[in-house]
Amino acid sequence: MSPFEHLVAPAHDRYTSLRPRSFELWERARQVMPGGSTRSVLDIAPFPFRIASAHGSRILDVDGHEYIDFLGDYSAGLLGHDPTPVAAAVHAALDRGWSFGGVHVDEIRFAEAVCGRFPSIDKVRFTNSGTEANLMAIQLARHHTGRDRIVVMDAAYHGGLLYFGHGGDALLAPFDFVRMQFNDVDGAVAAIDASVAAVMVEPMMGGAGCIPATREFLAALRTRCDETGALLVFDEVMTSRMSAGGVQARLGVTPDLTTLGKYLAGGMTFGAFGGRADVMDAFDPAAGGTLTHGGTFNNNVVTMAAGAAALGELLTPEVLDALYARGERLQERIAAVLAESGLPMSITGMGSLMTIHTVNGPVRSPSDLADSDPHLKELLLHELLHRGIYLAARGYMALSAAITDDDCDRFVDALADAVAVIVTASGSAASRSPAPAG
Repeated sequence: MSPFEHLVAPAHDRYTSLRPRSFELWERARQVMPGGSTRSVLDIAPFPFRIASAHGSRILDVDGHEYIDFLGDYSAGLLGHDPTPVAAAVHAALDRGWSFGGVHVDEIRFAEAVCGRFPSIDKVRFTNSGTEANLMAIQLARHHTGRDRIVVMDAAYHGGLLYFGHGGDALLAPFDFVRMQFNDVDGAVAAIDASVAAVMVEPMMGGAGCIPATREFLAALRTRCDETGALLVFDEVMTSRMSAGGVQARLGVTPDLTTLGKYLAGGMTFGAFGGRADVMDAFDPAAGGTLTHGGTFNNNVVTMAAGAAALGELLTPEVLDALYARGERLQERIAAVLAESGLPMSITGMGSLMTIHTVNGPVRSPSDLADSDPHLKELLLHELLHRGIYLAARGYMALSAAITDDDCDRFVDALADAVAVIVTASGSAASRSPAPAG
């Protein structure tokens, strides 16, 4: 039994007593949506608070509680909740009409900006989500190689139909998948052979806990794909924010295909896949391509205008580099607080994306999280929410450009206070080795 389990119920009671309107709306929502929402990751026990408005780095719930948003819409909200240039671009686009059912100029502008940033992307196609982008990349790799097998990392998340963690099999797309361990250089040779169409990997596992890949591991995948003729696919839906050219530019490992999503369209619905011209030309009839790619809203007016504005005006290399550095500094400070607390906790991440774990570090692959304490994690969430800090229930954080150094100071102070309360309430803290910074 977890020494923290008995503390969860009182935390739930306090949370419920302060959010009567959210509870009322949750009960109403459950009548028409299973679980009361249409996005499972937003579930919070005993029920999620419901947001009334959001500006910059602040969100306000229907019960009047304000939070500093350290979740950043699971990395989609990198620019904050209402960046002015994106809003202006969207309004201007809507003034010209929408739902064209035809091609238009903004999709060229957005595509040029994407291709100009990422080393691996000669040509790009747009989708409505990262899930769609990854499904299309898999099918493109199967077509290009004439093979069926796809190598993925155990416990990886590549979208709603591509989840390789516990409980994901029921909704897993029916491809021929082979799983290997993340950051296992030797395992790359065994897993990748001449039957493999593609290796799909996140340069940092996001949903599995913000666990960065080593450059050695990514380079080993690149080498093995070259040896066997498989395509290397980087899922940079989350990690593309690590520099103007993503992790592939930061680490100098170039895949054959890259998938994108989340923040690149300024917070609007977005996904994309792109890569080598000879591979992508499978969608170009003039070049002899035979594949089709449907999607009513692939080039929707709002997303294309927002994306062109975001990449053209806001997401400069300087902004992304500064955000990366701010995240690295915050991780170091969080690690120091966790180490001082004596609780079985650690943090992993890269730049502005990070996750607090309820295990002693180091964490190099999802298997290192097998003994994490869910009760301690839930308790930490509630203590931070009570102090006006919003992060994911799983301990995940995604800093936006609207987060300031003062906001980071407030987070560190709230975390120190929260863990002190937990230590006192639990009666004792397990002794442990200091947590690593990342």
